[in-house]
Amino acid sequence: MSSLNLDDFTDLIERPDGGVRRDAEARRERQVVPPGSLGRLDDLGEWLAAAQGSVPVRPVARPRVVLFAGDHGIAALDVSARPAGSAAELVREVLEGGRPVSVLARRLGIAVRVVDMSLDCEPDAFPEDVVRHRVRRGSGRIDVEDALTAQEAEAAFLAGVAVADEEADSGTDLVVLGDVSVGGTTVAGVLVAALCGTDASVVTGRGGEAIDDLAWMRKCAAIRDALRRARPVLGDQLQLLAAVGGADFAAMTGFLLQCAVRKLPVVLDGVVAASCALVAQRIAFRAPDWWLAGQRSGEPGQAKALDRMALEPLLDQGVTVGEGAGALLALPLVQAAAALAAELPEKPQEPGTEAETGAETEAETETETGAETGAETGAETGAGAETAEPAEAESAEAPGTK
Repeated sequence: MSSLNLDDFTDLIERPDGGVRRDAEARRERQVVPPGSLGRLDDLGEWLAAAQGSVPVRPVARPRVVLFAGDHGIAALDVSARPAGSAAELVREVLEGGRPVSVLARRLGIAVRVVDMSLDCEPDAFPEDVVRHRVRRGSGRIDVEDALTAQEAEAAFLAGVAVADEEADSGTDLVVLGDVSVGGTTVAGVLVAALCGTDASVVTGRGGEAIDDLAWMRKCAAIRDALRRARPVLGDQLQLLAAVGGADFAAMTGFLLQCAVRKLPVVLDGVVAASCALVAQRIAFRAPDWWLAGQRSGEPGQAKALDRMALEPLLDQGVTVGEGAGALLALPLVQAAAALAAELPEKPQEPGTEAETGAETEAETETETGAETGAETGAETGAGAETAEPAEAESAEAPGTK
């Protein structure tokens, strides 16, 4: 049994501020461009305002790309276009600036952070800030064995929580989340199929580097076999990640949940991030309110997961390379939405509107005052008349009495 109580996240995670969102909507209605004319940018600006708890919305000034890295034993079945255990090469290329995410981040002036959770290489292959959260070397072959022990799964999950805290404490105001893995899309397919109750063929895609038909059939069979091991542990999400996930998957799940606790918005990249988000949703149902889907990758597993979480991708560019590259393309869109929501001026008030309103109000006030005065005077007069009648009667009776 794990000492980690995942139910705590349900209590800790709140939804973005609904009152602030309504204020943002009201502000939007007063701006010079008609509401709805900016399409999804309106919704994005209002979502950001609610997430930040601020109207007008603040600029997205300190975004960060965070990539969790790991190798997966299932890649030994030739389910990927890349050889098993080669994720370390991809990480090195990211750090050296030669991968798509590196180029895009450089162009946008954004830092990229890589977190090694289970790369199949020596720990000293990378700098300390990359490897200090590592749990193990590689993950188990999930069709025949667990990916992690229970202790490793908990350690990886808590490492993800720690990384989220580090980012929030450093002032990061939005995270683009991705992965660097070999065999990761196969693992993601297992998790999505298990949590959505679908067959392997429904979630099996071609991966980051497209595989041929024979490799696709091997991948489909691997997902089918791993599903048999996943279904008995669906009630325990940490056990599920240990059985058919991996250290990088457990860490990303913990990271997503803690980002929601810390009210730190996250843009999800491909099927790996989407599958971890799906696991996190099972732990805390309000957590997806803090996430955006950056782009539609074309992976069937991603589409299934996003549909289950009711997340609509911002872009549809079919970027399958992973590494957060597709989601990073959506970042300028998010920043544009924030700028428009904050900087568009409000509609000027029509000339004379205030004067007319004042005149009308004054006239109404005078009318009401006059009516009230008249009514009061009438009431007083009536009261006086009633008082006088008995006096007159007494005067009339007095002579007769005498």
